[in-house]
Amino acid sequence: MERAAPGEVRMSRAISPAHANPRGELSAGQLLKWVDAAACLAAEKHAGVSCVTASVDDIRFEETAKVGQVLTIKAKVTRAFSTSMEISIKVIVQDMFTGVEKLVSVAFSTFVAKPIGKEKIHLKPVILLTEQDHVEHNLASERRKVRLHHEDTFKNLMKENSKFDDPICDEGMVSTSGTSVQSIELVLPPHANHHGNTFGGQIMAWMETVATISASRLCGAHPLLKSVDMFKFRGPSTVGDRLVFNAIVNNTFQTCVEVGVRVEAFDCQEWSEGRGRHINSAFLIYNAVNDKEELVTFPRIKPMSKDDLRRYHGAIARKRIRLGRKYVISHKEEVPLCVHWDVTNQVSLSNANVEALKNLAARSGWEVTSVVEKIKIYTLEENDILSVWVEKHVERPAHLTYHLLSDFTKRPLWDPHYVSCEVIDCVSEDDQIYYITCPVVNGDKPKDLVVLVSRRRPLKDGNTYTVAVKSVTLPSVPPSPQYSRSEILCAGFLIHAIDSSSCTVSYFNQISASISPYFAGNLGGWSKSIEETAASCIQFIENATDDGLIDIF
Repeated sequence: MERAAPGEVRMSRAISPAHANPRGELSAGQLLKWVDAAACLAAEKHAGVSCVTASVDDIRFEETAKVGQVLTIKAKVTRAFSTSMEISIKVIVQDMFTGVEKLVSVAFSTFVAKPIGKEKIHLKPVILLTEQDHVEHNLASERRKVRLHHEDTFKNLMKENSKFDDPICDEGMVSTSGTSVQSIELVLPPHANHHGNTFGGQIMAWMETVATISASRLCGAHPLLKSVDMFKFRGPSTVGDRLVFNAIVNNTFQTCVEVGVRVEAFDCQEWSEGRGRHINSAFLIYNAVNDKEELVTFPRIKPMSKDDLRRYHGAIARKRIRLGRKYVISHKEEVPLCVHWDVTNQVSLSNANVEALKNLAARSGWEVTSVVEKIKIYTLEENDILSVWVEKHVERPAHLTYHLLSDFTKRPLWDPHYVSCEVIDCVSEDDQIYYITCPVVNGDKPKDLVVLVSRRRPLKDGNTYTVAVKSVTLPSVPPSPQYSRSEILCAGFLIHAIDSSSCTVSYFNQISASISPYFAGNLGGWSKSIEETAASCIQFIENATDDGLIDIF
């Protein structure tokens, strides 16, 4: 039997009908209880003293678990700081008849060690045994930075959102007033943890219950919890407290809805005087399915008051921060594309490269996440794949812009994400293979890429130039131990002529796990690297002469 690593605990649970929701699946609230208990035990195993939950974030639900199946929760300390620790939690479900295992959820919690008396706490470092331990140890530091800067990032994004036009109210929009839910719970001894405070997992379960009711009032179905933005514990509560839960829908995004929950605690005196303590807040994101198990599209929200509008824009800001945490900070293994290049398939690969870029651009559901002067940034999330679209207005002719952007040897002149870019195979006039190196990010090894760049001028009567990019593999350019070989799934430029002296440049990138760190700041909202790169690109093009040389004066 595999032994647990130091600082790791494992909890196994057989799912019974008492743990299930109306669909016969494991209740998300029950799962949150078990997750919090396992994380606490892992924290205390490492610290050697009592620990309490400070926050829980990055909870994503990949699969459901059903009655009769067995759940295994693995909780492990990834990194210890001075008095706090990050705990990673992985939840696996196993079907006892088939033996098949599936990943249910990945989560990250922060626990704080409680000092004994006046004794100061300084936690010992985590013992790193495997390469994966080292990866998670480094990523834990990045996740901590995101948490520490969360409030400032959120405020900055709210300022940006205030510049967007207010939502246009039309007949298809609905008010959220009918989704408001309030509930109350009396904290009894069975609800307390081994420290005498209300069990954090129990509070999370109660919050999930009222949030589910709120979401169900909008969709008219049984909502499915997709992810949790953050459970932030602002203060403790104890046995005898009355906990009041208030939930309401903040905003909808096509097939998902965000519900905000606020928890206030009252002791007897506070209860009689009507003044409570704000002890917890969380934002939960739901899907819903119809009787055919198809995703339900939620109606758009119609803000009716200033508070509605604040929550509406707040949901947009949190969605952007979630993108950063989901696609950048959580480590994903790269699945190689293994598209081999040779003379027998060069025509089909080149044409497929161009068509893939056009198809990506034509997809529906793009959402604006940033607007800065001549630059707009859109994102598109489909089946756990994120794509970015950067639109730039350039005061130069389309043909000159195309000439500059299709020559990737010039890319390092304006793009800080490219250190070098050289042609290694000139396939044809319009198709070339480049070897690219990228700078170090987050302390990892620098990355390199081998890409096919296919460029196409407009067809007759057309006005859009195309520069498509896709990774390929060449036996003559094997991976180097000096670099981490990365891959581009689908990327490139569509250059649309506005008139004889200006054009619109649209850059698209379907983000793979290996290149996502280079988009980290913009996805989460805590950096402007994409805007800065886009501005550099505009300056590079507008300062260029017709022969493609840079006028530095």
